[in-house]
Amino acid sequence: MTSEQWIERAREVAATLALDVIERDAANQTPHVEVELLRTSGLVTLRGPREHGGGGQSMATAQRVVREVARVDGSIAQLLGYSYLWSSVPRLVGTPEQADRLEAEATRNRWLWGGVANPRDPDLQVRDSGNHLVFDGRKTFCTGATVADVVVLQAVDPNGSGIPLQVVVPGNSAGLVPLGDWDNLGVRLSDSGGIEVHGVRDEWDNALGWRDKEYQPHLSNLLLVPVLKLVFANLYAGIGLGAVSAAAEYTRTKTRPALQTTIERAVDDPYILEIYGELSADLWAAEALAERAGSELQAALDDLDALTERRRGEIAVLVAAAKVRAIRASLEATSKIFEATGARATARKAGFDRYWRDVRTHSLHDWTAYKLHEIGVFVLRDEIPTPTWYT
Repeated sequence: MTSEQWIERAREVAATLALDVIERDAANQTPHVEVELLRTSGLVTLRGPREHGGGGQSMATAQRVVREVARVDGSIAQLLGYSYLWSSVPRLVGTPEQADRLEAEATRNRWLWGGVANPRDPDLQVRDSGNHLVFDGRKTFCTGATVADVVVLQAVDPNGSGIPLQVVVPGNSAGLVPLGDWDNLGVRLSDSGGIEVHGVRDEWDNALGWRDKEYQPHLSNLLLVPVLKLVFANLYAGIGLGAVSAAAEYTRTKTRPALQTTIERAVDDPYILEIYGELSADLWAAEALAERAGSELQAALDDLDALTERRRGEIAVLVAAAKVRAIRASLEATSKIFEATGARATARKAGFDRYWRDVRTHSLHDWTAYKLHEIGVFVLRDEIPTPTWYT
């Protein structure tokens, strides 16, 4: 299948999710059925090697897929986007042998990936037990906590180097205890509750990027956060675009003209036309910037050996800009659509509230003010941002 065919497949999945998205959001149940849809559709293995049954697609295509699914269901788009992120960890962080092995196994078994690495909490504790590593700790958030087939555990080298240490373990490992406490305002089916880690073991040989307890450094691991933040930008842009599309259909079929006008159809009201024009222009701009950032990031992923700190920093700034623009455009759109749809559109059965709730909840991951600061420093002082879990 071509990239465009995969985008069409994502639209088909979104159409299926649309059938009961309002009811599922209200029920706030673990998304087992939705994850199985991602598996059977092939979206979960979109980036897997073709020789093992995967789609063999680029991260740029995966980002577009996230955007398409987010038009209908922000929660499931988040699960899928995070899976694309964490499944890229072996290639960006691990040795070539580790990456080949894990990518093949993930594709054959149609894994959904999750990660235990929320940077706002203390690091997981890990101790060196001879040939094994033993992990303990607690994280407040873990997207896919109960539905992920595998999770990436991240800690810091127990031998004092301070270098991040990551392993991939089964999601049902003894000692992984999802807390089932995700009951937030938005992205309610993203299964993003807390998780406890009690004595989870893995072999030192499986520590990504390590050989004989020595880390094999490569700049490619610094692309993980730009990949993650671009998932966010596409998630927000997709939700905003979906909100405007759904609202437009409502306006065409249900919105009544204002009492103050003699216009017979809401679609002819100049104020309503202006709202849709403004919201669409802003969202299309956000989408275009996300596309540009995706192309730049993909070029770096295609030639990891040529990656430099400067190039990584330039990409991070562009991704930050895409993320800020997507947040602002989508928050505006998901709120202002009510001015164009009318009071009846606030009924719970219409489901328009979920768009704003999803963007508002997820976009609080890190402050846009600090993203703008990074962009400003780059523009005025030509300084690239220091890599962190937020940059």
